[in-house]
Amino acid sequence: MAEDAQSVGRLIRSDACVAEGAAWLATREPRFAFALDRTGPLPLRLRPDGFAQLLSAIVSQQVSVASARAIQARLEAAGMVTPQAVAEVSHDDLRALGLSRQKATYAQALAQAGIDFDALRAMPTEAVIKRLVAVKGIGVWTAEIYAMFSLGRADVFAPGDLALQEGARVLFDLPERPREKALREMARDWAPWRSVAARALWAYYHVEKKREGIA
Repeated sequence: MAEDAQSVGRLIRSDACVAEGAAWLATREPRFAFALDRTGPLPLRLRPDGFAQLLSAIVSQQVSVASARAIQARLEAAGMVTPQAVAEVSHDDLRALGLSRQKATYAQALAQAGIDFDALRAMPTEAVIKRLVAVKGIGVWTAEIYAMFSLGRADVFAPGDLALQEGARVLFDLPERPREKALREMARDWAPWRSVAARALWAYYHVEKKREGIA
């Protein structure tokens, strides 16, 4: 576990980091202890960082997993995984690889945004999110997920995620699914391990839905 309170905060780099956060949450909130008893050890879920990962997030918006994988495979085969490559081709070239007109626009906006991905690693999470959402096609949810899984930030949450909202509704026995603002406020109590709380809610949501027979 690394820590730099003046910049990035705590980082998740191993299963041991996730386990530490889970133990803290279980002590802090009995309902997390209950959830973790149901789910077992939480997954690490770290991903690479950089341009290709954010481009993949754009590709995945509002399409099935299978479609996203097929488009991503075509982009990779064509070498369209660097800012330079994407910036140099036309919208029609990108659309020929499976991107919609809108996503082709987003992909080129990302390519031309001049993001210093190495610098993001040393920036506070709020600054990372602000930098990313300034790019057309990248919303708060995408930026938060990138900070959580590509940069390994231990204390970031994504309250706009519907599965997190539903997981919180079930676990905390709420009368309805909390909206983004309400869930963000609720998650303040889970700092400095909000990324682990998100993993716990996703895992619990999966377990409960499977138990109910819902795919």
